[in-house]
Amino acid sequence: MKWSLALVCCAVLTAAGMPRLSFTKSFPGSTPPYIGITVDKNGAGEYKEAENDDNPVHFQMAAADVSQMFDLAAKLGYFDHPLASPLKVAFMGDKTFRYEDGTRKNEVKFNFSEDLSAQALTDWFERISESEQLLTIVQVAAKYDHLGVDKALLQLQAAYERKRLVAIEQYLPLLDRIAKNEMYLHQDCLRAAALAEAFRAAK
Repeated sequence: MKWSLALVCCAVLTAAGMPRLSFTKSFPGSTPPYIGITVDKNGAGEYKEAENDDNPVHFQMAAADVSQMFDLAAKLGYFDHPLASPLKVAFMGDKTFRYEDGTRKNEVKFNFSEDLSAQALTDWFERISESEQLLTIVQVAAKYDHLGVDKALLQLQAAYERKRLVAIEQYLPLLDRIAKNEMYLHQDCLRAAALAEAFRAAK
């Protein structure tokens, strides 16, 4: 028992000290009006649609994707300097990048940045948001709206073809469940099976 407790404490401390990137965007009137995302150096991620969200979505990113995100953060000095553009542009949401690594904590806020690395990192977080929203759309359709499953799967397929999805492994259990369940339309089962096959091949 003592060893088990020690291992749990060690795991918690290790996770707490893991370098972490965070992103928030507040954009009243948009859907959703708020997103909050964290990604650890080991790829463990968390997605929220409210600051006080007590049921966040957890996901696991591929090592290569995480490496790209942290490389972009490094190019930005881990957010140790302003990124906001002085140009007068339309409001696109109050955004915040945050980097944590032990006692080192940097944070920078902006609406729009001309820095290409900042734009690329923002796009990574936007893709994560799109991916988690699509996961919810397919889950809800599969549970409550069987006739809407085809539309949800088409949205997922379109996002995949546009290379907007990340952490695609998270979709596999749901796609497999739809593909093998005769309560859904035959075309939905076929589409889910084809997407699952494509996602596994992409891994």
